[in-house]
Amino acid sequence: MREILAALDRWYAARLPFGLATVVEVGRSAPRGPGAAMAVGPDGEVIGSVSGGCVEGAVFELAREAAETGTARLESFGYSDEDAFAVGLTCGGEITVLVRQVTWARDPAFGAVAASVAAGEPVTMATVVDGPAPRGATLAVWPRTAAGSLGTRGLDAAVAADARGELALGVTGLRHYGPHGERREDTVTVFVQSFAPPPRMLVFGAVDHAAAVARIGDFLGYRVTVCDARPVFATPRRFPEGVEVVVDWPHRYLRGTCTDARTVICVLTHDPKFDVPVLREALRRPAAYIGAMGSRRTHDDRLRRLVESGLSDAELARLRSPIGLDLGARTPQEVAVSVAAEIVALRRGGTGAPLSRTSGTIHPRETD
Repeated sequence: MREILAALDRWYAARLPFGLATVVEVGRSAPRGPGAAMAVGPDGEVIGSVSGGCVEGAVFELAREAAETGTARLESFGYSDEDAFAVGLTCGGEITVLVRQVTWARDPAFGAVAASVAAGEPVTMATVVDGPAPRGATLAVWPRTAAGSLGTRGLDAAVAADARGELALGVTGLRHYGPHGERREDTVTVFVQSFAPPPRMLVFGAVDHAAAVARIGDFLGYRVTVCDARPVFATPRRFPEGVEVVVDWPHRYLRGTCTDARTVICVLTHDPKFDVPVLREALRRPAAYIGAMGSRRTHDDRLRRLVESGLSDAELARLRSPIGLDLGARTPQEVAVSVAAEIVALRRGGTGAPLSRTSGTIHPRETD
């Protein structure tokens, strides 16, 4: 829902009720994961998607009805060999969608949630999906406060405690409780959608390729920073709007900034006086991906220097060099696609092979 939240907030701020359909559970080869959302405004305008097109028509009608009546519904869509097109989800997956009305009175914290997401602040939205608690009731949870109610104080307290424990991880999925928050019961089903701050992409080296990598990183939802020690290259006008540009020695900047298990680091400087110190720092800290640009000869020379600097085999094994997948890329834009493809493949557990040469499900279950 993150990608459509700004548009939803405009409807909400104008006090226009809308129907919101959110994927709360998926199975098999579902095209979108939990949290994918589609909304229908009062004038029939549609934003977002729950299935990439498979069941959008049916969900549109449900969301429009919810916007008008205020009635929350839980609907499942799947695949059957006997009547595939009637069921709708012809890709072979299964999705369960919660459809509810969002209004100023019903969801008093919705605007605050949207503001937190826009500001990169962690927040969780918990919504009752099934059980004796009122379906569609919501509770917004921040690190130190909460707003709204799922029906009982005990349920609110239990869900808020669990949500805070997982805020930093951005965990999204179904949770089960008793009517008063009992954790060993499953009479109430709650969908917990956590909006962790966007992961960071750190691009070192303000070369031609950096602008293209920064642009595609922003497109993928990363908070992008470009760093270079050379002021003549590290100028904001050379990079997309919203990308942070820092003039500093890469290793010094990295040493003073925070990274975590979702951080992506791309070293594009192609110069050992920059590459080796920043990679020595990067390979000893948390990161999801560390890639470095260069030819095979550059890679061999850089690897030798990194070994001489004291890095272990385990640390060096984390390095993706030369950076990117083999797409035959030539232009900066093509290289950026190559780098992004490797990042996505590593994040999602993909092989990088053409789908036409593989078998099995195309859309595996979400793992994060």
